[in-house]
Amino acid sequence: MEMLNQKQKTILIIIIAIAVIVIGYYYLNSTKEIYNYSEVENIVEEDIENEVVKEEIEEEDEEIVVHVAGAVKRNGIVKVAPNSRIDDVIEAAGGITERADLSNVNLAYIVSDGQKIYIPSLDERDTESKINTIITEGAGIAIVGENDGQGEDLVNINKASLTELITIPGIGEALGSRIIEYRTTVGSFKTIEDIKNVSGIGDAKFNTMKKYITV
Repeated sequence: MEMLNQKQKTILIIIIAIAVIVIGYYYLNSTKEIYNYSEVENIVEEDIENEVVKEEIEEEDEEIVVHVAGAVKRNGIVKVAPNSRIDDVIEAAGGITERADLSNVNLAYIVSDGQKIYIPSLDERDTESKINTIITEGAGIAIVGENDGQGEDLVNINKASLTELITIPGIGEALGSRIIEYRTTVGSFKTIEDIKNVSGIGDAKFNTMKKYITV
């Protein structure tokens, strides 16, 4: 085979250079497509994760929070679906106790977020306050029972038990216990205004509860 002359060598080098450039070009494009595919895959995964988080948030927003107390197996906060009824709240609280009195309870009453549901017991049937099912809200109190059940009963702060006292707006177990301690050590309240002598009850709290109490 004859040796290549200088001109042929030059042509051969040019051909090899062009081949290298073409191969390099296609290689870079294929790598870029792989990179872009990975990037798209990451974006899709992020979108899926964001959608899952969004659905979880929406599910949380679809729940309302209700405080249930009285003759149920688990007193405290429960979460139920919007437009749930007292019957649903009782179920969320584990059901009623053996001493629960549902004779005047409107189980079909639709509850709303932030309400307090009180289920009375048979032991309270003969008390003067005649508690039915009490729903306590920030600004007022509704008693659900007879007559499609909304009305108001006054709680006698001189005779009410702790269970009855905590149905008064603004009074929890701690404050109810202080009221009982006060009337035991100091004596009965002469007027409803005297309840302000109990530690923790100021003018604002008294104004919230005054239309629900009596002596």
